[in-house]
Amino acid sequence: MLRMVNFVGFFLSKMSDNEIIEHQGIIVGINKKVVSVQITNQSACASCHAKGACSSSDLMDKIIEINTPVANLFNEGQIVSIGEKSSQGFIAVFWAYILPTILILSYLIISSQYISNEIIVGLSTLGLVTLYFIVLYLFRSKLKNSFTFTIKNLY
Repeated sequence: MLRMVNFVGFFLSKMSDNEIIEHQGIIVGINKKVVSVQITNQSACASCHAKGACSSSDLMDKIIEINTPVANLFNEGQIVSIGEKSSQGFIAVFWAYILPTILILSYLIISSQYISNEIIVGLSTLGLVTLYFIVLYLFRSKLKNSFTFTIKNLY
């Protein structure tokens, strides 16, 4: 399993190393070497003219913490651009969605062969997913260090 994770990470990192995803944001806090930037994440339908009548439009604010040695050069309220390599986004999707899906499906197929009670299989699958995300949460600082953002002043 570890070999597959390494292969997927290597493949995704080589696939789009040069592509940078950028978002504009406003600095909401500065603490020593950490700059907190608030970005507005919107779906494609958020700019639709019919979004008032539709319940599927979503607009969500997120705060991204960026470690930078030049945090003192920025000010609160300043408009900045933050960026990350697109390969990092793919790796995040792998850890958050793809790997848990593979685990769930594998566990369901294997456990249903040995356990005849579907309720026990279903509940143990939920337990497995819960355990997976608890482990992911426990390793959040290690994962956080593997995702790097760049920040630059726009004005």
